[in-house]
Amino acid sequence: MELSTVKDAFDRVTKKQKLSCSKSQEVIDQVGLEIEQTLTKIQSVDDTSFPIDLKSILAELKVKLNAIGPQSQLEGPQKELNSNLSKYLKLLEKVFNPDISKAYRNVDFDHHILNQIIASHLYRQGLFDLGDCLVNEAGEPEASALGSQFLEMYQILEAVRIKNIEPALKWISANLEALKQNSTSLELKLHRLQFVEILEKKGRADALVYARTHLAPFASIHLDEIQKLMGSLLWAGKLEKSPYAELLIPAHWDNMTEELTRQFCSLLGQSYQSPLTVAIAAGVEGLPTLLKLANVMAAKKQEWQAMKQLPVPLELGKEFQFHSIFVCPVSREQASEENPPMLMPCLHVLCKQSIMKLSKSSTRSFKCPYCPADASVAQCRQLYF
Repeated sequence: MELSTVKDAFDRVTKKQKLSCSKSQEVIDQVGLEIEQTLTKIQSVDDTSFPIDLKSILAELKVKLNAIGPQSQLEGPQKELNSNLSKYLKLLEKVFNPDISKAYRNVDFDHHILNQIIASHLYRQGLFDLGDCLVNEAGEPEASALGSQFLEMYQILEAVRIKNIEPALKWISANLEALKQNSTSLELKLHRLQFVEILEKKGRADALVYARTHLAPFASIHLDEIQKLMGSLLWAGKLEKSPYAELLIPAHWDNMTEELTRQFCSLLGQSYQSPLTVAIAAGVEGLPTLLKLANVMAAKKQEWQAMKQLPVPLELGKEFQFHSIFVCPVSREQASEENPPMLMPCLHVLCKQSIMKLSKSSTRSFKCPYCPADASVAQCRQLYF
């Protein structure tokens, strides 16, 4: 993929840059050391006892600097860096066409929805002043309510980052029923983190008191987890050398902020990732293919923007797949509203157009391409994913 090629070229440039920088520093240190030694030699001579022959000292310094050869040492790494940088720039010009207008369609956006998406993105990033400014200038007062909700989320996350779980627990308590439907154990995970923190900083006695108060209610459902935490009490003061050392991994707190964000967004009816971020990331990944398609179609004097379906597959990562798709095993085409998937009596599935071709436009029965079963168009039923 072209983006991976660009990344590889960038990695080569950064590697050469680091090598060049390291070599430059090494040469500077060598030259600096010789100069410092020369200055020390000059300053150590007693003016009254021995006359200073500055010319001979400086001549000696010149010989040593010539032996180091700063220019010859730096020339090689710098040439390699310049060469890789030049290749990288040419690759960027080749891969990233500055004129991307031919790779997108003119779409009549719903400005109301677009403003809300942008405002939501700003609030998600914690840019509340900027989000409020957009909401006010665009006349989208209903979007400001989302800002206050994300502000609450940020306050909770900031508290968790400094290991203060009280705001998160209050939010969980206020939304307990909704969170139960999501089958999450957020409350237990928060108390587990706090228990380990107390065990490390305050000792076994305080940790045991905390466990009796906050962990005991979870024992009936999460007994294995509670038993593990109780076992860690035996290693108080040396937990990092115990079988329970993984409880101290700092990433547990990072994972907690991520899960809190997911659950918070879920209760708001929002996706975990910003829709604007996902749309732009998917566009960037698909742009090289679209630019190639536009160039090929232009050379053939064909217009691709009027097509309902792209003539080439647009491969995106799994992170951009949000719903199931069906590709007909006969035509190799993706199902669409005009060409939906059809279930045959034998329970194999083909697209409608393939079935119509096999049945000669419904004039006869046909055999399934995958088994010897006979079928007719009337027996086929449309599938909905």
